[in-house]
Amino acid sequence: MRITLLLTQDLTYPSGLGRYWPLAKELVRLGHEVDIIALHHDFGNLKRRSWQEKGVGIHYVGQMHVRQVGARRWYFNTLDLLRVVAASTWSMTVRAIFAKTDVVHLGKPQPINGVAALVGAKLFRRKPLYLDCDDYEAESNRFSALWQKRTFVLFEDNLPKFTKGLTVNTHFLAERNAALGYPKGRIIYVPNGIDRDRFGHVDPQRVQKLRDSLGLEGKRVVLYVGSLSLANHPVGLLLEAFAIVGQRLQNTVLLLVGGGEDYDLIGNRVKEMGLKDKVVMAGRASPDLVPYYLKLGDVSVDPVYDDVVARARSPLKLFESMALGVPVVTGDVGDRGEVLGQAGLLVAPGDAGSLAEGILTALRDGSQAKAMAEAALEMREQYYWDVRVKDFVQVYSLADDSSLS
Repeated sequence: MRITLLLTQDLTYPSGLGRYWPLAKELVRLGHEVDIIALHHDFGNLKRRSWQEKGVGIHYVGQMHVRQVGARRWYFNTLDLLRVVAASTWSMTVRAIFAKTDVVHLGKPQPINGVAALVGAKLFRRKPLYLDCDDYEAESNRFSALWQKRTFVLFEDNLPKFTKGLTVNTHFLAERNAALGYPKGRIIYVPNGIDRDRFGHVDPQRVQKLRDSLGLEGKRVVLYVGSLSLANHPVGLLLEAFAIVGQRLQNTVLLLVGGGEDYDLIGNRVKEMGLKDKVVMAGRASPDLVPYYLKLGDVSVDPVYDDVVARARSPLKLFESMALGVPVVTGDVGDRGEVLGQAGLLVAPGDAGSLAEGILTALRDGSQAKAMAEAALEMREQYYWDVRVKDFVQVYSLADDSSLS
């Protein structure tokens, strides 16, 4: 079968890199033909816009709704945003019209790829549509005006009505769409997973070189790998927790790996809290380096509040930490307990003190840390994408059964 994925972000962003790219590779290995039509965070400076990799056709057709260079991210003003959205929607729609495909699968229910799918694939080509939901889009994105959020709500709540099948990465999103009237039997639960190509082998010598370059030799490392965007990633909560950890446990460092619009704001907060000598901000890491940064961690932390954003999210850092046997500390929200099992510690969400205690336990209790690491290495097998893809492809056969409800 020929499958076209329409994405509103590129393959270096979390969902693109951690979900859609490995899924596309595994679909090819199952014998399907896959093309990805996507937007890029720095489209104007992109030298190569269309190519084949691992059997997957990759085609960048426009600018994302944000621009990023290195660790820093910028949002467009209203006028420029309208221009970007119009140009990218047009380009993606035209590409969808001429795509040689049997089905179109949207990655995220958003306006740009939503219009391209409805107009280009559904109206002109009459191709069946499928949708993947991996976030609560209207709540997890940052908006500068109410009309922007309302537009996202319109697409997120109504795009499923035009699709033959829905894939979701959390039980929350499955229940939310069912509550909106989508047939439960046409919803396939596919949590996030691990790219075996990226995490199958990590060279210890490269890990040591990275440790030395960051000045971490002899340090216990509390690790955060993710977006530095305070709108939906409460890194501030982690800083509060680490301030407690640093006071009670010497020779401990917080390593922040990632970029985002709040990179400088978080850097300033680190200085204000007197943590400058205990926090290392490594910036945005290239995809091939992420496993090496993860391997540096004695404990990986996923700070969360108990809100709809956290309930809707299947954090990649959980799965990728497990892939390398790194214990995880996170809030008891959504599917996190089910995903981690014995591979991590669950704490009260939104409570810096509770998060600090979880981190301290992981660092101090060697036997428990070892047990969590062993559990992680055992559990990871079920989360590799070459296993997960078998659930994902069920949506194409289930959706043809009109009796599903």
